[in-house]
Amino acid sequence: MHRKLSHSIQTFTAWCNSHLRKAGTQIENIEEDFRNGLKLMLLLEVISGERLPKPDKGKMRFHKIANVNKALDYISSKGVKLVSIGAEEIVDGNVKMTLGMIWTIILRFAIQDISVEETSAKEGLLLWCQRKTAPYRNVNVQNFHISWKDGLALCALIHRHRPDLIDYSKLRKDDPIGNLNTAFEVAEKYLDIPKMLDAEDIVNTPKPDEKAIMTYVSCFYHAFAGAEQAETAANRICKVLAVNQENERLMEEYEKLASELLEWIRRTIPWLENRVAEQTMRAMQQKLEDFRDYRRVHKPPRVQEKCQLEINFNTLQTKLRLSNRPAFMPSEGKMVSDIANAWKGLEQVEKGYEEWLLTEIRRLERLDHLAEKFKQKCSLHESWTTGKEHLLSQKDYETASLMEIRALMRKHEAFESDLAAHQDRVEQIAAIAQELNELDYHDAASVNTRCQGICDQWDNLGTLTQKRRDALERVEKLWETIDQLYLEFAKRAAPFNNWMDGAMEDLQDMFIVHSIEEIQSLITAHDQFKATLPEADKERIAVMGIQNEITKIAQTYGIKLVGVNPYTVLSPQDITNKWEAVKQLVPLRDQMLQEEVARQQANERLRRSFAAQANIIGPWIQTKMEEIGHVSVDITGSLEEQMNNLKQYEQNIINYKSNIDKLEGDHQLIQEALIFDNKHTNYTMEHIRVGWEQLLTTIARTINEVENQILTRDAKGISQEQLNEFRASFNHFDRKRNGMMDPDDFRACLISMGYDLGEVEFARIMTLVDPNNTGVVTFQAFIDFMTRETAETDTAEQVMASFKILASDKPYITVEELRRELPPEQAEYCISRMTKYTGFDASPGALDYISFSSALYGESDL
Repeated sequence: MHRKLSHSIQTFTAWCNSHLRKAGTQIENIEEDFRNGLKLMLLLEVISGERLPKPDKGKMRFHKIANVNKALDYISSKGVKLVSIGAEEIVDGNVKMTLGMIWTIILRFAIQDISVEETSAKEGLLLWCQRKTAPYRNVNVQNFHISWKDGLALCALIHRHRPDLIDYSKLRKDDPIGNLNTAFEVAEKYLDIPKMLDAEDIVNTPKPDEKAIMTYVSCFYHAFAGAEQAETAANRICKVLAVNQENERLMEEYEKLASELLEWIRRTIPWLENRVAEQTMRAMQQKLEDFRDYRRVHKPPRVQEKCQLEINFNTLQTKLRLSNRPAFMPSEGKMVSDIANAWKGLEQVEKGYEEWLLTEIRRLERLDHLAEKFKQKCSLHESWTTGKEHLLSQKDYETASLMEIRALMRKHEAFESDLAAHQDRVEQIAAIAQELNELDYHDAASVNTRCQGICDQWDNLGTLTQKRRDALERVEKLWETIDQLYLEFAKRAAPFNNWMDGAMEDLQDMFIVHSIEEIQSLITAHDQFKATLPEADKERIAVMGIQNEITKIAQTYGIKLVGVNPYTVLSPQDITNKWEAVKQLVPLRDQMLQEEVARQQANERLRRSFAAQANIIGPWIQTKMEEIGHVSVDITGSLEEQMNNLKQYEQNIINYKSNIDKLEGDHQLIQEALIFDNKHTNYTMEHIRVGWEQLLTTIARTINEVENQILTRDAKGISQEQLNEFRASFNHFDRKRNGMMDPDDFRACLISMGYDLGEVEFARIMTLVDPNNTGVVTFQAFIDFMTRETAETDTAEQVMASFKILASDKPYITVEELRRELPPEQAEYCISRMTKYTGFDASPGALDYISFSSALYGESDL
């Protein structure tokens, strides 16, 4: 016990002297030198920096007691309970009582303020020591006695703050006296901490004196506390600057993305607005191909980009709001609304484009078909008219015999009936030419030229025919009745031949159909035609019978038939050949029609295949949209669970993409087969594409909303239960289930949560939750309001206070101080943005940290 007492005496004496020397005095003997109370009062004045009452000057015992009492009263006034310490015992030199009093003073003035994280003074000092020595090997501070015996803990404490004073790596655990003395000497020489302990005493005592060691260690805390404050201040500034740098980066990124997207829209719109039709089918189909590429390849990433942009914007605004920064205003023309408007414009021009392309392709297909038909009919007609003008212009009747004249007359009549039969074809040619003109056919000029040529020639043939008839009739009185059979053959053969011409033309007629029904009606017409063949065959046999009769008579009467039938150019061989040709064309036509049936059935299969998928995909997208809606209003789980749910939905949706691609493939086949309608489904490819893009956008937005709620919850320190409670109230009053409350519902919600609302108060709250006067309250705004009162935020004042510590209480800070106290990146950020300090007390290179701190929070411009 006596050894312990002597340790305390030595330490307490040194501690008292470390303060008394500031007043130019000291004590030699702790039991004696405080007995008159004078040095005791002086010690308290030095430690506290306050004045005590004037001491009594006399030397008598009651003077001494009065002075000691003044000291004890002062200690009591600081809220310290002095248990059984009396002035008389101090004046009488009671050692234990004197040491007890000094320990009380040390506890109150040197240790009590050491409070780390709400712990008691002793625990606080211990915790500080543990933190500072944690990285050092062989040091484990658990108490204020044996943990300090080998001297390493003291050396570590010094090295941690002043690595220049001790080479820690050279210290050995088995040299405790050397370690302790090193610490004592360095502390005395460089840190102004007097030697209060004895190395041998500590090493040779089983359990060193706790009070002595606490007293000594507290001196180190006071020596280094200033550095602690600066470190805390520097950390706080770094945090604030990091927030600003990140926000600036996000703003730049938003601006860049917005510019790119707007530029793309600006480039794309003129392309979609250009509705100048190409002249050829191939070129128009290339346009359709380009549009399909745009919808499937080029546009989807832009849809995602637009969605990402909104998400980045919302996240940035949330971050700015949570860190007390002003909201982000994008530069002119790059607001979220500008992008939405540009996008709307894009979708507006996109709307009718595909429709227009398909209409144009249909028109060109019809034009190509008509142009081919025109050429075919023209060729047939032109080959028929070849040489006809020359024949009609002949004057052969002038030198003919009577028989020949009559033959010429009949021949001319047959020609006239042939001519009349061809009138129909000329009218068809003119009608097709007119339709090609109306449909704006690209080569209408050459069509018109050819048509004009045919019409002019036709008029000329009519004139020539009339002239020849007149000439023949003038000499008709010369004619003799010619053999009835020849005449009959000619009369019956010509219409039959025309009928065969018509049949051949019909059998080779081109057609274009779009459905099974249309091809079916062509087949029906063809079957009806085939049913007339037996009747035609009878007529053929009858015509051929006339010829046989002529031959028979000639043989019977021995008439030698010279030349040919004078009434017609048609020989029996012509009729036979043509009949054979007609019979061969029938099965060919059958085959063509059957191929077309197969093509139409294949088209029908394509329609059904597309419809089967579309009728599943359409409702699936719809269902997913509804389910996502439910997840975002469901409040049973935590936000993280909601997030996991939504991520699973997102994964499902991504996995479903292959179905869309398969449908796109079928859609392409349908367009390539020139199928324009589908009665098996109400969904078009465009419906599905739009629905799909909406679904992707909705899931991404919903995830972003939950992320922002998590950000809000964590930044505001709200518990999951509180958040669920807010969410439940919000959902209850969100009548339309659209994630917003009307002001009346919001008011009802506040009243239900116990707010007492007058008109004025409610109007004030509305300006907080709906600053832009949109007439609705979003969930985000509601949460912000509910948590605003309790929120623990960083403020401009806190940052100023932090800079003030780094600047050693000056109203300005220097470049050197910033570079010494902050990491390089943050230091340079401050130096480049702080303005020059202009106060009268400025030193060269002084910077104004006060205006800079305000600017960080948007109270002025950085």
